[in-house]
Amino acid sequence: MSLDEFREREKAFEAKYLHDEELVFKIKIKQNRLFAAWAADLLGYKHKKAEDYINKIILIDLQQNKGETVLQTIILHLKEAKVQISEHRIHKEFERFYDLAHKAIMEKEEV
Repeated sequence: MSLDEFREREKAFEAKYLHDEELVFKIKIKQNRLFAAWAADLLGYKHKKAEDYINKIILIDLQQNKGETVLQTIILHLKEAKVQISEHRIHKEFERFYDLAHKAIMEKEEV
């Protein structure tokens, strides 16, 4: 393999890596938006209050860069508001929203 071929291959790997990281980021943001909207509804938030809550949750994740932080924050908010829901169900919803976000983002990629 020539040096030029090696460099081209390296560039291709870097481009794929960046593309994959961008997809992961988009999926995570979409998941958090869906999950936060679901939680906002359970908390009784409507319109502007719901949108503000969603943005707050997304910002928490961007600052902390940990999906678990979003999950734990929403669990805490639901407990504080005395919403009758199990942690197991909340975890399942978090997973479900990942699946929905993944599907939505990947379908856009195929277009």
